[in-house]
Amino acid sequence: MSSAVRHPFEPPPCPMLPSALHPPDPRITRRHGADKGAAFYLDALRYAHSLWLAGRPAQAILQLNKAWMADLTSDDPVVDAHPPPYSALVWMLRHAADGGCGFLGDPVRHFQHLASRMSGPRAGVRAWRAWLCMHLARRVLPCDGFHADGPQIAREGLWIPSWSRALSAIAGCGWPGEARRAQEAVAIAWESAID
Repeated sequence: MSSAVRHPFEPPPCPMLPSALHPPDPRITRRHGADKGAAFYLDALRYAHSLWLAGRPAQAILQLNKAWMADLTSDDPVVDAHPPPYSALVWMLRHAADGGCGFLGDPVRHFQHLASRMSGPRAGVRAWRAWLCMHLARRVLPCDGFHADGPQIAREGLWIPSWSRALSAIAGCGWPGEARRAQEAVAIAWESAID
């Protein structure tokens, strides 16, 4: 008997992500090794979608994080076909906020920790992306259940950059058009805050 938690319904497919794999298979991103190019990016998005459809939103978000690790060139067509997944993140958060799509964890805290502890290749740009995602999560999710890590902020004297500051940084060091895609996502997040 499998110990995997199943949900009484299937989450809807995310219209902002490429087709999913069935069943989800972590080897799809591992097979790329150190090559974090366009194929890796596309596979990370596909794996995120697969995990989402399997009722595992927290793990799907981790794969969106992985997609942002990609080292794409300015002329890479994959970014036009599959934009940076800020809007996909907002869409997932909106659908999973009530827990009905599976375990979500605390994305606000997750992105704060990710941004403030970033290491590895392109850590700077990846940290700015995580700050943008933290702001999106704060905008979409109810504040009574999802919180920043106050003790970390106090203990480390952590500075949390504003949305505008993080967006400006991404405009300077992100993928072509990435800042515009983040702006589109925040507009969607504002809509969900009003609903």
